[in-house]
Amino acid sequence: MTKDNPLASLELFADVPSATLDALWKAGRVRVFHRKHILIHAREHVGFVAVQLSGKSILYNLTHDGRRKIVFILGRGAVLNEQVLGGGAGMGSLFCEMLENSRIFLIPVPKLLELMEQDFALTRAVLAAQEKKIWRMAHQLKNTMGSIYLERKLAAKLWKLARDFGVPVPEGIEINVNLPITLLADMLGAPRETTSRICKLFMDAGLITISKKRITVTAPERMAHFYKTGDMGEESV
Repeated sequence: MTKDNPLASLELFADVPSATLDALWKAGRVRVFHRKHILIHAREHVGFVAVQLSGKSILYNLTHDGRRKIVFILGRGAVLNEQVLGGGAGMGSLFCEMLENSRIFLIPVPKLLELMEQDFALTRAVLAAQEKKIWRMAHQLKNTMGSIYLERKLAAKLWKLARDFGVPVPEGIEINVNLPITLLADMLGAPRETTSRICKLFMDAGLITISKKRITVTAPERMAHFYKTGDMGEESV
């Protein structure tokens, strides 16, 4: 294997042979993009597949009134395209924006397809990544039904972020992503004022703390119980 091939350290490619990863690495390139750079625009041609090497990105779409609705926050090892086979005129259906300064591996779609045809392990890895996104999307749809209150929706998202990007701290699990109220509102699809009110409710209930745009989930088990049942537990106010 080529020395220091960054693709080899990604869980995404754990079962892909080294020779294939070397060919993949040689066929692509690494670009550094700053925070807020939009890598992929919805309904525009995308001739590459992007893999996150470092940093974090968000996938979102725009509502009819022009507001963002964030679908995913993705980190290291994620495939950023939701469409990778070059069909549908190669157009994406979501925007991809850098949430942090990021290193992104880009490979032309034709070359990726060529390597996928040669090695089923690579095909399986790409399919597994997209299957995981579909599973997450289905879970989100379940949590966005009208019968689930906004408080429970936000609780589910914070619990998921703590699981995916959490760092243990004495107070609980800190989400290793800057989460200003505006971003949370975009994730929730709710006004900023409503989102701020819900965050205060969670803080008063002892579920979270917020400091310098960082949220710590102080009671993960109670948070999970709340988003599943609507019951905050004994410490709720």
